[in-house]
Amino acid sequence: MKITIIGAGYVGLVTGTCLAELGNDVICLDVDRAKIELLSSGGVPIYEPGLNDLVRSNLGAGRLSFTADVELAVAYGDIVFIAVGTPPDEDGHADLQYVLAAARSIGAFMTGFKVVVNKSTVPVGTGERVIQELDASLQARGCAAGNVLREALGQPTFSVVSNPEFLKEGAAVPDFMRPDRIVIGTTNDLYGETALGLLKQLYAPFNRNHERTLYMDVRSAEFTKYAANAMLATRISFMNELANLADKAGVDIERVRKGMGADPRIGFSFLYAGMGYGGSCLPKDVQALIGTAGEYGQSLRVLEAVEAANQSQKRVLLDKIVARFGEDMRGLTFALWGLAFKPNTDDMREAPSRVLIRALIERGAKIQAHDPVAMVEARRVIGADLSDVEDWPCRINFVDQPFDALQGADALVVATEWKVYRSPNFSTMRQVLRHQVIFDGRNLYEPEIVAEAGFEYFGIGRQGLSKPNLST
Repeated sequence: MKITIIGAGYVGLVTGTCLAELGNDVICLDVDRAKIELLSSGGVPIYEPGLNDLVRSNLGAGRLSFTADVELAVAYGDIVFIAVGTPPDEDGHADLQYVLAAARSIGAFMTGFKVVVNKSTVPVGTGERVIQELDASLQARGCAAGNVLREALGQPTFSVVSNPEFLKEGAAVPDFMRPDRIVIGTTNDLYGETALGLLKQLYAPFNRNHERTLYMDVRSAEFTKYAANAMLATRISFMNELANLADKAGVDIERVRKGMGADPRIGFSFLYAGMGYGGSCLPKDVQALIGTAGEYGQSLRVLEAVEAANQSQKRVLLDKIVARFGEDMRGLTFALWGLAFKPNTDDMREAPSRVLIRALIERGAKIQAHDPVAMVEARRVIGADLSDVEDWPCRINFVDQPFDALQGADALVVATEWKVYRSPNFSTMRQVLRHQVIFDGRNLYEPEIVAEAGFEYFGIGRQGLSKPNLST
């Protein structure tokens, strides 16, 4: 099939590349010409395991191409995916300007029937707004109003579909190629039936062993995406709240987690205590769903608490550092392992490390930071975060190796659970750290093992369980 993807960002690039890998002919459109040039040469502007190889192989096979030519891209695909960003606006609502602009572009250049698929994460009712934009663009060209009349006159017609993505950063390619579910929301008319037939054909490779597709109306499909992410965020914040209480009560939250997750009604997914969630999805989707509720005069009190708990959680590790070293941190240097909001990505959006870095620098500390893949993006984002701090470049040093960050540092702070950090040589660490103190924001280490190696250990929900053996 011929597919057009509008937006060559995270969702659009993964979607287009994976559909090309399945044998479709795909063209990806983006207004950023520098990005198009990079992609056309086989480069990838984001870090996502496996994606670079797939882009190169499908470019070489001629199934995948990139363009900044809107007219060419719109004319190309029988199915046109809108996969542009929907960042939160000032009041937390999803900003739909790029989605609606994409719809206008489709309407301006389409010459035949198009299935227009909303792949971007959008609030309930966006499908209807996309229809309005398509109608307005077609009428501006002198086309008749309404699909039925247009069809009778031989003019372009369309169907708008909701097909939300459920991709995890760091595992997006396997998530797309082996989905646990495919949600398709269509309109209840003849054009919706035609669109459904084309999408069934497109997604047939995923349904050969068993049916993974869930069919529903457009509004329900839009809502499903937000509901799923809101539930994941709720589990994270709930577990973090329990971990904070566990610290006070002398309870090991890791043992509690195992006891909870063993219940099949609960399970283990997203049941880990830490520094709070970040990234491009959960924070903005929780805010957007709260905003949608406000439009209908409803308060989502659970989700409001989830968001508040998450913001507070990003400072929990700071509180432990302050309790150990005091508010005045002048003369102290902290080794920071991990900058991205989660492993296997270079995404710094809403990363808890950003909150911690600013707070430490405001108290006079210096930081020696390492991340396996997020260093370039971290320099850019943290530079913007600290633009009002005159001497910030002298206060944070980005290093190439994890142990380089430890040299002369007073303590280690773990902010992202990269595999490379999981099994360090504690004996060597003791030799290079000025104080044998570890603040583990992701509960990577067992307190007893770290204490036996002679370290003070501060985890999340694991505080006070063991003391260092200073004789080792």
